[in-house]
Amino acid sequence: MTSHQVVALLVALAAVVLLARAFGWLATRVAQPAVVGEIVAGVLVGPTLFGGALSDALFPVDIRPMLSSLANVGLVFFMFLVGLEFNRDLLRDRVGTITALSLGSMLTPFVLGLLLATAIRPADDRVAFVLYLGTAMAVTAFPVLARMISDWGMGGTRVGVLALGAAALGDLLAWSMLAVAIAVLGAGGASQWRLLLVLPLAAVSVLVARPLLARLARARRDMFAAVLIGLLAWSALTEWMGLHFIFGAFLFGLIMPHGTDLRGHVTQRIEQVGKVLLLPVYFVIAGLQVDLSGATWSGLAEFGLVMLVAVGGKFAGAVGAARLCGLDWRRSATLGALLNTRGLTELVILGIGLQLGLLDRPLYSQLVLMAVLTTVATGPLVKLLHREREPVAV
Repeated sequence: MTSHQVVALLVALAAVVLLARAFGWLATRVAQPAVVGEIVAGVLVGPTLFGGALSDALFPVDIRPMLSSLANVGLVFFMFLVGLEFNRDLLRDRVGTITALSLGSMLTPFVLGLLLATAIRPADDRVAFVLYLGTAMAVTAFPVLARMISDWGMGGTRVGVLALGAAALGDLLAWSMLAVAIAVLGAGGASQWRLLLVLPLAAVSVLVARPLLARLARARRDMFAAVLIGLLAWSALTEWMGLHFIFGAFLFGLIMPHGTDLRGHVTQRIEQVGKVLLLPVYFVIAGLQVDLSGATWSGLAEFGLVMLVAVGGKFAGAVGAARLCGLDWRRSATLGALLNTRGLTELVILGIGLQLGLLDRPLYSQLVLMAVLTTVATGPLVKLLHREREPVAV
């Protein structure tokens, strides 16, 4: 790196943190998740406005690969925290209702997404693209939804518990479907045999790594370095196996032992670096990839189809499943609105699709806009529909 690049990189990082904090704060002031503000910040400084002049000044082309590398490290931390914070207890209570609700809210938009893929990109006959777009339509962002439900005081309500449980199970299904799409994309390559090592890695994670981490945690040693080494190693292994490094990070977070001080210490340290610096880099970079300046009438029509499938499919699937489980219309509709929250998880999946060449820039821009709009709309819809504060036992 030249001295000029070092200066440009440091200025760009300072700009990212400033933009993320400022727009994140503005988002929270209007009852939206901070991530919405961070994405909007990236879009505003991107090529959509001013022809990209502002983004070229703040984020010169020659340092963007470095920013992308830092963003990938932030993504590793984020996926680790998603796995770490995954609450398996949510899946034990009301398992039948939660499973039905999760499957209904995932399968309906997934199937519609398969049809959408063939309609808007008929020349793209890749199975991976079809599976990928179906997955992108079906996503619910569990981390963002959990924060919203907590902020709105819905954690002790039946609707809140069901929504969190369905979103948690949906997260597992979404990452599994994405793994299948990535595996199909690379099918036929010379190194595809490495995918067979995923199951042994999962077995080693549960049978060896998790007990070892628990034993070290009980010894009350400073485990941050050990966890960091394991996290990076697991991420590297799944990338080498032909999936994506996010799956290794997610898996390593899942196997972290419960009931120890390890989780609290690790979470606090990773959040200090990941959520304040590295993750905002990822979301601002994601926003920089969005270009809405060349929108056409055909593009708007395509975006309308995307919104109809994503919102309508998720809402109809969730409401139908909730009604079959005996919930009334208001609670069912509230669940449909809650499970339409996409936020962080959707953006991660879209970024991966862009990296792997499954999405072109116009479709990526439309899907990012869909993710932002569905997340923004969740709050007003829930406040309109959810008027009572019923206890969990109701």
